[in-house]
Amino acid sequence: MAGKAHFSFNTLFMIFAMVVIVAALTWIVPGGEYQRQEVEGKTLVIADSFNRVESQPQGIGAVLMAPLLGFMAAAKIIGFCFIIGGIFTIIQNTGAITAGVNWMAWYFSHKPHMQKFFIPATMTIFSVAGTTFGMCEETMLFVPLFMMLAISLGYDSLVGTAIPFLGAAAGFAGAVINPFTLGIAQEIAQLQPLSGWEYRLFIWFLSTFFMIFFVMRYAARVKARPELSLVYEIDRKRGLQLEHGTGPVRMERRHIRVLLAFLLALAGLVFGVIQYEWGIVEMSALFLGLGLAAGVVGRLSIGEITEGFKAGAKDMMGVALIIACARAILVVAEEGRILDVMLYQLGGVISHLPRVVAAQAMFVTQGVINFFVHSGSGQAALTMPIMSPLADVIGISRQTAVLAFVFGEGWINPILPTSGVTMGVLGLAGIPWEKWAKWMLPIQIFFFILALLLLIPPVIFNFQ
Repeated sequence: MAGKAHFSFNTLFMIFAMVVIVAALTWIVPGGEYQRQEVEGKTLVIADSFNRVESQPQGIGAVLMAPLLGFMAAAKIIGFCFIIGGIFTIIQNTGAITAGVNWMAWYFSHKPHMQKFFIPATMTIFSVAGTTFGMCEETMLFVPLFMMLAISLGYDSLVGTAIPFLGAAAGFAGAVINPFTLGIAQEIAQLQPLSGWEYRLFIWFLSTFFMIFFVMRYAARVKARPELSLVYEIDRKRGLQLEHGTGPVRMERRHIRVLLAFLLALAGLVFGVIQYEWGIVEMSALFLGLGLAAGVVGRLSIGEITEGFKAGAKDMMGVALIIACARAILVVAEEGRILDVMLYQLGGVISHLPRVVAAQAMFVTQGVINFFVHSGSGQAALTMPIMSPLADVIGISRQTAVLAFVFGEGWINPILPTSGVTMGVLGLAGIPWEKWAKWMLPIQIFFFILALLLLIPPVIFNFQ
């Protein structure tokens, strides 16, 4: 995609610079670590077990080895990106996506009264997926499709990327029953599963409403004046010329079969995640099967299927390097024994604050930790064993501490350049991180303030 080389170089350099900065901090910050224990397959931090340990400064050799170690640590999500890139290219080569997008573009362009529902309806669907089964990596599959559709309807690739990605993020941050963040955090905090859902349902509504509002406001501005798009030049070079003239667009039977296979795979994805708690490995297998099936029913030859897959996976190489370097930051912080030190110091500051401010500080702390740890379940296992008893000491409910964790893990992730999912999504869309960050910053500030405000009632009314 156009602009991908520029995107990869700038972002890769920036993230590698962060690896160097964290390595430099290991020479300054004294070492320390918490003891950990295995509980039902999860590695949990033992509260009040922090001890100073000998510092492990990370030198030039460690910095140079970190990207490979980061690649190994993030192998699953990198492999997932390769498979997504490959199978999407196979599906695209069948012509089914172009035909389907043409049909939808014709439908909405000839029914203006329906087009106004396109963004809110689709973003709400993704938000429901985010708040129920924690849709996150799965949004990558939809980014190329919605990017093409958004451009064909007169918007830009930012809008197309935001619909699935920010839609799911809104639901993820307003988690009502998300088992991967809320469920694990409540279990560690020894709370009843799904307790406090009423207030979180209200939060989900606000999160989804305001996220849709921001995207629709920008979409309307771009549709009226395309040159105002932050990715105007990038989109002009994409070469997405979709023809949807005055008459209805006809799709061939093979296109319909490919799209049906796509829908069946999505249904299987939802069922597998909810019923069997599928992870990224199982999802990768499902999408690989989808790509092979799409190639067969789309009447592609074996050569076309394999070459399409290789071409799509090749396009993800820049994204893979960025994800590896992003994970390398965590590798250096852990090897240098400073990640737990940060958590310990932040917890010490929180314990001396007034109750309302302490709850808000928990949210900020979770956001800081989220810069390094992007797995919702992993961050819960790292921070909640400390934040739960800390909440008791401060005099706020553990439910409030869980809420602060959900906010910090959910609303901050979409802008972080160290997040593998965020960089994977932007890589698929061919959008430079700096342009995405410029567009996201006002939204991020708004939701940051909203989170601070939403943490006040739980403290006042002892949210349980």
